[in-house]
Amino acid sequence: MKFKINRDHFANGLAQVLNVVGSKATMPILSNVLIEAEKDQISLTTTNLDLGIRCKIKAEVKETGSVTLPVKRLAGIVRELPNVDVTFDGSPNHQVKLTSGGSTFRIMGIGKEEFPPLPEFGDEKAYALEQAELVMMLKSVAYAQSSDETRYILNGVYFNFKDGKLSLVATDGRRLALIAKEMDVPAASAGAIILPAKTVGELTRLLDKGEKVKINFNERRAAFQIATDKDTSGLIDHVYLYSKVVEGNYPNYHQVIPKETHQRIKLERELFLQCVHRAALVCSEKSNSVKVKLTSNLLEITAQSPDFGEAHESMAIGYSGPDLQVAFNPAFIMDPLRALTKDEVFFEVKDEVSPGVFKTLENFVCVIMPVRLS
Repeated sequence: MKFKINRDHFANGLAQVLNVVGSKATMPILSNVLIEAEKDQISLTTTNLDLGIRCKIKAEVKETGSVTLPVKRLAGIVRELPNVDVTFDGSPNHQVKLTSGGSTFRIMGIGKEEFPPLPEFGDEKAYALEQAELVMMLKSVAYAQSSDETRYILNGVYFNFKDGKLSLVATDGRRLALIAKEMDVPAASAGAIILPAKTVGELTRLLDKGEKVKINFNERRAAFQIATDKDTSGLIDHVYLYSKVVEGNYPNYHQVIPKETHQRIKLERELFLQCVHRAALVCSEKSNSVKVKLTSNLLEITAQSPDFGEAHESMAIGYSGPDLQVAFNPAFIMDPLRALTKDEVFFEVKDEVSPGVFKTLENFVCVIMPVRLS
């Protein structure tokens, strides 16, 4: 195989597929990228068996062929090459010669036959979404995924296509975030998957390349075709991301969301976030909570730790209900506020032992459990 390629395009393509490869690959081939040269493009593929990714880059192909090379080492070399023009020359014994300006590298590879292929998808359940919309939805809930490996069902984001809408949910048992968008869901295509946290991270990183993303899924796996704008990065058509899904039944999240609202206050998101952030600066591991106190037209946030001291913040709000005080883990308040983009959020509380709820006018809900006041 033999081709000429733009160094920056090559480096960019390798950067797209690099993350999937773990530092402790179980087999040498899983540390490699599969490079395939076709008519006027090359494709780059990596996989860790649970997650796989492929992208295509334009290149001047003189001889078609394929080889696999250690992806991290290769990406490091390509980034540092002195000249924008790079010549890639592969020999039948899987050795590759890379030439650029006055630099020449010879790299030992492994043949394609050992590389586990990515599954290709037929017409399983399929949807198309706007990339900007999906990334906004993912960011609105992803922080609430559990990182506790014993509760593997919660180590991901739940996608539910049902009843004329797509809902995304994440929870770690102490908080739950949900966002929904109305869309056409034909009865035959209704269904749900739990997308693992690592896939969610990759998806969030990849979703700004173009306009559309196509999702195909069945009960065992999902695939995303992420359209790309090829003018700048050299990427062609789309990036293809394949993932196994978390198998099992997601808990019934509807029963966690309080049915009735008691006290509802409108907050300026950024201002409330800054107040909580400042108050949390005095928190410690032992006393990691902030108290939210509501009195007539005033919201006060206090925090204290015996080793450090205390903080007090106040902001004017429109409130005429009863005096109320409830404590929360500050991160649980700040995460949804940081993830949202709208200026206006609504905060609902009932008493010091009931969950607090953040809402926006755009089908977003985040439920957070309180910290018991001693």
